[in-house]
Amino acid sequence: MSSHGPAAPMTARRSGPLTGTADVPGDKSISHRSLILGALAVGETTVTGLLEGDDVLDTAKAMRAFGAEVTRDDAGVWHIHGVGVGGFSEPDNVIDCGNSGTGVRLIMGAMATTPITATFTGDASLRGRPMGRITDPIALFGAASYGRQGGRLPMTIVGAAEPVPVRYVTPMPSAQVKSAVLLAGLNAPGQTQVIEKEATRDHSERMLAGFGAQITTEDAPEGRVITLTGQPELRPQSIVVPRDPSSAAFPVAAALITEGSDVLVPNIGLNPTRAGLFTTLREMGADLSFENERVEGGEPVADLRARFSDAMQGIEVPPERAPSMIDEYPILSVVAALSSGKTVMRGVKELRVKESDRIDAMARGLEACGVRIEEDEDTLIVHGMGAGGVPGGATCAARLDHRIAMSFLCLGMAAKNPVQVDDAGPIATSFPIFVPLMRRLGADLAGG
Repeated sequence: MSSHGPAAPMTARRSGPLTGTADVPGDKSISHRSLILGALAVGETTVTGLLEGDDVLDTAKAMRAFGAEVTRDDAGVWHIHGVGVGGFSEPDNVIDCGNSGTGVRLIMGAMATTPITATFTGDASLRGRPMGRITDPIALFGAASYGRQGGRLPMTIVGAAEPVPVRYVTPMPSAQVKSAVLLAGLNAPGQTQVIEKEATRDHSERMLAGFGAQITTEDAPEGRVITLTGQPELRPQSIVVPRDPSSAAFPVAAALITEGSDVLVPNIGLNPTRAGLFTTLREMGADLSFENERVEGGEPVADLRARFSDAMQGIEVPPERAPSMIDEYPILSVVAALSSGKTVMRGVKELRVKESDRIDAMARGLEACGVRIEEDEDTLIVHGMGAGGVPGGATCAARLDHRIAMSFLCLGMAAKNPVQVDDAGPIATSFPIFVPLMRRLGADLAGG
């Protein structure tokens, strides 16, 4: 059973050419942050192009529970009337963040320095994910947390009555951890600093500055030092959300591996802390080009054109690139399976604590489809079988993970035999229009 209702099996069969324009949804990371920062601003923030997947909608519900007014008009524009930094009120009920690790971790940070209490839960997948990486740093501000064994949801956070600023070195590269600490620092007096040894996606820093926070970033011998001055009055903004590069990864990859394909994916955010997959694909020999490059709302944007590429070669992906493409390794492993030679992905242990253990999920599914895999705690190696060379013919477990489900459906579009996923329901958390969009391009998807 899926947390979203009865399991919805879906089968992908070898498709003819995928052609046309793929209008993917708005960026999930920016959508979450737009709602949270809008709720912490004074006045009305408007958001156009918000991703209306389950994850983001759960964050919108949470902001209402904390006292912000959040509405959507008939034109699809979202309006957030914020309560100001430190203005959150205590929710009446448990906050259910569904499948969203980003949502729950950022919201925990945002409320940790306000003297209120909130209890958080989520679906079966989210209840299995570690929250200690958030509760440890927010404890330094003075917040207390009470959860299940292993620091797992359901969890109650008691916000700090007299928060203090902190200086925190992130123990792993994680934009969620960094962002949670910065959001907590908003309502702490003085300066809060986050030091990260490896740069991660910087949407929070860009958006905090856009909302009027005093925030600086500098490179130092110890790493990237982000300094935030607490207790600002955030100014409301009009935000146009660029389209999500993590969602774009699926039609792009499907076009690269499906014979005869030519797909345009417009208006994709190409923040350098998010674009590692596209760099990697081009290094593998993908026919992937950036058109109409521009800047919108402080974020680099371009139209991506992907054409079938039958001569892609496996490479060793630099481990330092992992933070810029951590969500894209599942679909990269599918492209690797349909390339020639060996693709080595190191420094990816973070994949083991995502919505599922993504290394294990992809390894087992690819093996079932006839691909040779090697793995250890921090590494996934795919031995490619060349364009059209993957046998397929298996049913793969999605494990309540949207990216696993979409990755195996893309594999089925190019494998010799159909590939089934046991439950396509979780796709709605991040890419609710995935199936109709891919069918319009020419994909043969049955079920759901």
